[in-house]
Amino acid sequence: MTARLPIVDISRFRGPAAERARFLDELRYAAHEVGFFYVVGHGVPKSLTDGIFDVAKRFFALPLAQRLAIENIHSPQFRGYTGTGHEYTAGAPDRREQIDIGPERAVVPPEPGAPAWRRLIGPNQWPAALPQLRETTLAWQAEALRVSREVLRALAVALGQAEGYFDTWFDEEASTHVKIIHYPGRETAAGDQGVGAHKDYGYLALLQQDEVGGLQVQGPDGWIDAVPVPGSFVFNIGEMLEIATQGYLTATNHRVVSPPPGVDRYSVPFFLGPRLDAVVEPLELPADLAARARGLTADANNPLLARYGENALVGWLRSHPAVAQRWYGDVLNSAS
Repeated sequence: MTARLPIVDISRFRGPAAERARFLDELRYAAHEVGFFYVVGHGVPKSLTDGIFDVAKRFFALPLAQRLAIENIHSPQFRGYTGTGHEYTAGAPDRREQIDIGPERAVVPPEPGAPAWRRLIGPNQWPAALPQLRETTLAWQAEALRVSREVLRALAVALGQAEGYFDTWFDEEASTHVKIIHYPGRETAAGDQGVGAHKDYGYLALLQQDEVGGLQVQGPDGWIDAVPVPGSFVFNIGEMLEIATQGYLTATNHRVVSPPPGVDRYSVPFFLGPRLDAVVEPLELPADLAARARGLTADANNPLLARYGENALVGWLRSHPAVAQRWYGDVLNSAS
């Protein structure tokens, strides 16, 4: 479709009162009506947004054996390299290869009766052949966190809350997550699922995409192309904000269509999740906003869980069955 996603300038959140008020109206509209929007004015240096793509291309150009040295099958935290066709969305394999990166933390020692999601806490895997990847990715991750937190604070104000309303669950234990993704051009006989239709389960997702395009957002009348806008990040609402706002904000379905034959696409999404022990509670919306809340999405295949750790673990188990079978067989057996 030719419909255009809204563009908001986050620097206006720091501007004079009248300008800030107009910005908050625009942000509220974008988040409520669409659930997807571009953010500019974020202040992330171009050297860093260029640098993350540079190291991404260098990593995916490494020999397969060097990429597989950090394959995610070795990680109970689902970190590291995933080859094309080994992550599943909506029950079908995605045509992408990627690296998954989370906060750099030590493994939490096992305790009897501890929730299974505690196993998600732990270290990353980094390629020995490309030490620059770690430095650049962690620098980019820090900037993505800064921008995402500012957008979340702006959303809090736009929803009639104190600016720091959501801060409680976003301390040094917050469960952030980065993917560095390469989408190879589709083969003639291959389908076009780069990533199948899905929703994100955190609070917000930030995406840096290259100039190729392929991200599509489900609108009321069909799929909307998230056409690349130079210098912007694409933001979307996650399921935790849907729970917190009782559906005033809703997580929007989106997908990625594989690039045409001979064309490679690169993207780097960042997912803003709270502490794994967070329990999302509904906030008290102003009456005029509460009257427009749509309630939680009812989907038997994707129930929304207010306990973030449980919600996150369900997502990982569903999308990486081989890793799930190796490290979470007890969880899979108890659920069967």
